[in-house]
Amino acid sequence: MAPNSGFAILLRSPWWASFAIAAAIVLLCGALLPAHLAPFAAVGALPVAVIGCIAAWRQWRAPSAARMQAVLEAASAMPWREFASLLERAWRAEGHEVQRTGGTQADLRITKGDQTLLVAARRYKAASHGVEPLRELQAEVEREGARAGVYVALQGQVSEQARGFAQGCGLVLLEGNALATLLLKAPAAGK
Repeated sequence: MAPNSGFAILLRSPWWASFAIAAAIVLLCGALLPAHLAPFAAVGALPVAVIGCIAAWRQWRAPSAARMQAVLEAASAMPWREFASLLERAWRAEGHEVQRTGGTQADLRITKGDQTLLVAARRYKAASHGVEPLRELQAEVEREGARAGVYVALQGQVSEQARGFAQGCGLVLLEGNALATLLLKAPAAGK
């Protein structure tokens, strides 16, 4: 689905927006069309109502902002080994194979099927994230022949130059809510 299509926008919008649009379609059909055609035209609101149901289901299941903030704060208090273990458990919960690389540019190699991603996460607590670690990750992605690279930024600001570089090279910046959502998938350490 195209990211800016009407349905994609409705999926990202509050659930009630889709139902409001569906109701407006039904009311307009009833008001503007002859009585014998209005019910058939009003069926056109059904796809919008289905999108509303999907959005409501997703939003109901989504973690609260407070829970996401709590998981990010807990992760920021973790030492590197514990944080790396948490990332491994989270990606394994999504069905990926995870290996520590021991390299300087990439810390983890995650694989699912024939797709391999390299993850640079060791600088997760850096006060600022610039272009240089992203360049190193991109060079490692090219050297290894991986599909893409993921750079984890838990704390600090990612510079605009770094964001532009990442976007231009196809690197993924994993931060904020996306990182919290991933970390919430990790089972407890003993399991």
